[in-house]
Amino acid sequence: MVAPVPEAPEIERHRAAITRTNLSKPVRLAIESSILNQSTTFFDYGCGHGGDIKRLAKQGYSCSGWDPYYRPDNSLTSADIINLGYIINVIEKPDERREALLKAWELTQKVLIVSALVLIEEARSGQIAYGDGIVTRRKTFQKYYQQEELKAYIDQVLGVDAIPVALGIYFVFRDAAAAENFRASRFRSNASTPRIRLTLKRFEDYQEMLAPLMAFYTERGRLPTPTELPNITELLEELGSLRRAFRLILKATNQAEWDAITDKRRQELLVYLALTKFGHRPRFSHFDSSLQNDIRAFFGTYKQACAAADLMLLSVGDSQLIASCCRQSDMGKLLPNGLYVHVSAIEVLNPLLRLYEGCASRTIGRLDGATLVKFHINQPKISYLFYPDFDTDPHPALHTSMQIDLRDLQVTYRDYDTSSNPPVLHRKETFVTPDYPLYEKFSKLTRQEENWGLLEDTKTIGTRQGWHKRLVEYCAELQGHRLRWRKDADPYRVKLLQSARNRRSREG
Repeated sequence: MVAPVPEAPEIERHRAAITRTNLSKPVRLAIESSILNQSTTFFDYGCGHGGDIKRLAKQGYSCSGWDPYYRPDNSLTSADIINLGYIINVIEKPDERREALLKAWELTQKVLIVSALVLIEEARSGQIAYGDGIVTRRKTFQKYYQQEELKAYIDQVLGVDAIPVALGIYFVFRDAAAAENFRASRFRSNASTPRIRLTLKRFEDYQEMLAPLMAFYTERGRLPTPTELPNITELLEELGSLRRAFRLILKATNQAEWDAITDKRRQELLVYLALTKFGHRPRFSHFDSSLQNDIRAFFGTYKQACAAADLMLLSVGDSQLIASCCRQSDMGKLLPNGLYVHVSAIEVLNPLLRLYEGCASRTIGRLDGATLVKFHINQPKISYLFYPDFDTDPHPALHTSMQIDLRDLQVTYRDYDTSSNPPVLHRKETFVTPDYPLYEKFSKLTRQEENWGLLEDTKTIGTRQGWHKRLVEYCAELQGHRLRWRKDADPYRVKLLQSARNRRSREG
């Protein structure tokens, strides 16, 4: 007897739409990346309740949207930026999913933003396996992609090379030059324009006119071409040439600081070019004029630039060299199995380590909200660690980790959110740079904890339970980022601990 074919579960796609209180992350990233701005048009394909377009409209953006359930009468409109936000993961039929992606791409004039849910933890109870996904209790369908699976799907359907900008979020550019300029810009870190050190009458006379030249050099690490500076005509009339104008700037500032900016921009461009080796390295003509001028200024020719980048990339494959860079790093917390660095400090690392991390983040993407990056010393792996309370909790607990094996780009997730004894952090100032806003606050707590003896024998305090046991043992408790004696502590025990603390202070 043939078993009856089970009925397809009832699926209500519109119930997957989320009511948001802020802009969605894909749209926020587009604004932060200057992809979406006041001069571009925006269309939300599958806008749900329309939260993004309502908020964008209030901020003066030119935007509209369409949704098959909530706004079916709106017309499908071409725009510079098309957002396909968390749509392909809620469509249960593969052919319709593909059609939605293709239609959104057809409407795209400049950049298509594609986002989908990425699988981090196993499916929870109450969900029914259906097709290549699951049906939830709310009768919505969800397909949870792996990050690398999502990129492969976008690339295959559209015939593109999608750029990962966060976990589950990709930008797809129409113009190859714009795509490469965006990729390169993501490696360009912030730099401060050198301060004026000498008072020179001639410099002061032209300071306002020289300001754009100083800003350009800070941004690109080189002198501009005649077409790259707005007030070039007036500047040339007054000072004769850009080189002469820059020599005047050098007299009033420190040349070593400008040289450091040039070296920094050159290294950042090398890291970018090295990573293009993983895909289809673009032709020189695929770069915009600014990037072409960078390459000429720093390397002479594109061929020489690629050769230098490939040598750098070969160095990344040297596990002993990477381990040596980790051990010699002035930045981060070094432990026997790896170097741990706050994401805000990556840009100040050795260029080889930046390239090493870039191999992971620019091909797979960083864990959403990643706080720390772990550079594994004994194996070619990068881990992203999420500590949601890093700034506010004196010893924050690990929430989620994402490990990328650079040999095969396999991704492994681990969730500690429900763990009763997650790993916790100590000495938070070691992960960040001295200019991090809370650096001194972190440092002060560490000095206090060292003085109390709390950070000795680190093997036993690496987890929440172990740390709490240590605090109880030392009659201590934390009030924010400050230690104090427990009110219920034994006075005699406190006296002994105070004596030991005073002894450590004298010996220190």
